[in-house]
Amino acid sequence: MTFQDVYDEWWAIHSKTVKPSTQTFVQSKIMKHIIPRFGKLKIRDITKGYCQRVINEIADQIKSANDIRIQANQVFKYAVKMDYIAQNPMEYTVVPKQEDEFLADQEEDRNFWIKEEINNFLSLAKEQLHIKDYVLFYLLVYTGMRKGELIALEWKDIDLDKNKISINKTMFFKNGKEVIQKAKKKTSMRTIHIDNVTANLLRKWRIQQKEWLFSVGMQPEVTNVVTRADMRPLRLAYPNDKLKGIIKRNNLPSITIHGFRHSHASLLFEAGATIKEVQDRLGHKDIQTTMNVYAHVTDSLKDKTADRFQKFMDSE
Repeated sequence: MTFQDVYDEWWAIHSKTVKPSTQTFVQSKIMKHIIPRFGKLKIRDITKGYCQRVINEIADQIKSANDIRIQANQVFKYAVKMDYIAQNPMEYTVVPKQEDEFLADQEEDRNFWIKEEINNFLSLAKEQLHIKDYVLFYLLVYTGMRKGELIALEWKDIDLDKNKISINKTMFFKNGKEVIQKAKKKTSMRTIHIDNVTANLLRKWRIQQKEWLFSVGMQPEVTNVVTRADMRPLRLAYPNDKLKGIIKRNNLPSITIHGFRHSHASLLFEAGATIKEVQDRLGHKDIQTTMNVYAHVTDSLKDKTADRFQKFMDSE
C-alpha cells in the first residue's frame, strides 16, 4: 500500500469526526505539504530519517510545520493501528526552531490597536466607508466576534430590548459556496451583552439597511445583520479587503481582521475585566488562549500595573 492508499482510508473515517470547516482546512494542508512528499511512497518503505528530512524541509518554508507533522502523524498512527506497518516513523521526529525564535531582542508584530488607534480608525471608517461597512467594523471592535460569526449573524439573534447578542453559528465557504455551520463547541455558542450606544447603532442600522436595500430594488425581509446588496451573505474575504484599503489610504498601523478580536480582548483587560470574563466573551475553548492574549497586553496596561505596584509599595 502507498501512503496515499492509507491516507484515503484514514480520511474516509476521520473526515466524519470533524466539522466541514475543519475538513477544508486539514485537507488543504495535507494536499499542499504531505501528499506531494509521501503520496506515492510505499507505506512500509518510509523511514524515520526520511520523515525527519521532510519535517526539516517544511520547517524551512513555513512556521506552522508542527501542524503538518501532526496531520501526517495521524495517518501513520492509523497505519500502525491497522497493522500496515509495525512502527510509526513520524512519531519521534522533531520540528526545528526557526532562527528568529532564538533572538531575544526581536518582538512579534503587534496585531492589535490601542484605544486611540481604534477610535481613529472608527472615525475614518465612518467618514470613508458605506454605513454597512462601518457597522461591520464597529461590531468587530465592540463585540470581539469572529469574522465568520459576524457574517452569519442574523437579526433574530439580537435582542435589542435586553442588549444581548446570541452567537450560535458561523459562516465559511466550501467549493465557492456559502455554508452556515452551527457552532459545535459549547464555548463558541455564547450570549454577549452590548452597551446602549451599540444597541442604538443597531436600531438605526436596521432601518437604514432596509432603506438601502429598497434603493437597489430589494424588498424582502432582511435576515442578516450585514449582507450584500443582493441579500447574500458577505464574502469571507470582504472585511479583509475593506480593512486593507482603509489602512493603505490612511497609512495606519497594519493589523488583520483577527487583530480586532485581539484588540477587543486587550481593551477589556485594560478596562478591568477578568481573564474568565474575557474568555467567556470571546468564546475561547481553552483559557490558555486567553492567557496568551493577556501576555501581549498593551503598554498602557503595563504602565498601570507598574503604577499600582509603586502605589502599593509607598502605602503604609
